[in-house]
Amino acid sequence: MANIVIPEQLDRARKLLLMRDDAQFEVGCDSDAERTALLCAGSIHGKAAPPKIPKVFMSNNCTFNCAYCCCRCGRDKQHVYATPPRELATMAVDNAKKNGYGVFVTSAIYKNADYTQELLAESVRIMREELSYRGFIHCKIMPGADPALISATGRYADRLSVNIEVAQSAGYEKIAKQKNKTNILTPMNEISEQIKIAKYDRRQFARSQTTQLMAGSTGEDDRTIMQLSSALYRKYRLSRVYYTAFTLLHDAAGYEPEELPRTATPYWRMARLYQADRLQQLYGFSPDDVTPADAPFLDRELDPKAAWALRNISLYPVEVNRADFDTLIRVPGIGLTYARRIIEARRSCTVTHDLMRKMRIPLKRCAFFITCDGKYEGGDALDSLGLRYMLAASDRMSIGNTLAEK
Repeated sequence: MANIVIPEQLDRARKLLLMRDDAQFEVGCDSDAERTALLCAGSIHGKAAPPKIPKVFMSNNCTFNCAYCCCRCGRDKQHVYATPPRELATMAVDNAKKNGYGVFVTSAIYKNADYTQELLAESVRIMREELSYRGFIHCKIMPGADPALISATGRYADRLSVNIEVAQSAGYEKIAKQKNKTNILTPMNEISEQIKIAKYDRRQFARSQTTQLMAGSTGEDDRTIMQLSSALYRKYRLSRVYYTAFTLLHDAAGYEPEELPRTATPYWRMARLYQADRLQQLYGFSPDDVTPADAPFLDRELDPKAAWALRNISLYPVEVNRADFDTLIRVPGIGLTYARRIIEARRSCTVTHDLMRKMRIPLKRCAFFITCDGKYEGGDALDSLGLRYMLAASDRMSIGNTLAEK
């Protein structure tokens, strides 16, 4: 395991640049997801983007030939590298300490899945036991990795992930011929079971699991993605599903161009998927709520909650002084925090529009859907065809709050 040698012409700075390029599409934490969604939405509105967690990439010398991957074996590379565990661990800790938000340790599949996983497990062990790093570690699990190696990795990492990549299992044959449903879902299930067992046994193991899915890789609609995500959260108790845009700008060796044409999933779709995901996980929405059968794609102009409200306009307006928590959080512009503020305030007084303004609740969005002590400030909006336009305009102004409303 210690016989891997990095070409001498690659100094540490150059290797880090190569690693960051190779791992640029890996999502390592929630702040990565938020940053991705904001950038996809095209607006951060002058505020600092959420910090990106540093990523160290063990090797770009992959034995798999996934069409979308810059590390695929069918692609010519200017530099091929494989980093020994001790050096990878040192680079990871140095970067984590500079960043202050933890580190993501990942890799292409070098030689085979188990060999790569053994190297990653040793790297995170060194980080903990020899370099005394106590911060956040997210470590990648290779497709088909042996359960013992998953256990060895999870003993030192806080989070593990294996990427499902496609929304439909037939997609593996289309874009990732060495991957399949079994070698993805089997380690995902193993991680889930080991997390559960570790809680009962009170032994050290990763606390959470995530996965990553590429939208548009099989021409699927958003309803398919939301149904899959919901099932993954439920079955494998995932902490997050992360979304990236499937992009293929060049022909890939080993794939026929007529079978795999060039394509680029629009980035705005990622922002909408993240919003819909949070509505399902935090707000109690179902896949049928955010992507009904008659509207299987998320709306480019409207956030998923506003789109749901327009499809269910007969439920509005609701009286904020009587509506329960679950009803309030389905009002566009009123999220989890604002709903709690409203409920807390009405214990001691009547909530009015002026009080909501003082609480900084965005009436530009929610005024159309509420009454305060019987008073309505939405004009004739509920009966107007212009409501969609007004909500879309408001969404463009506030899309910086992409993952979930306050």
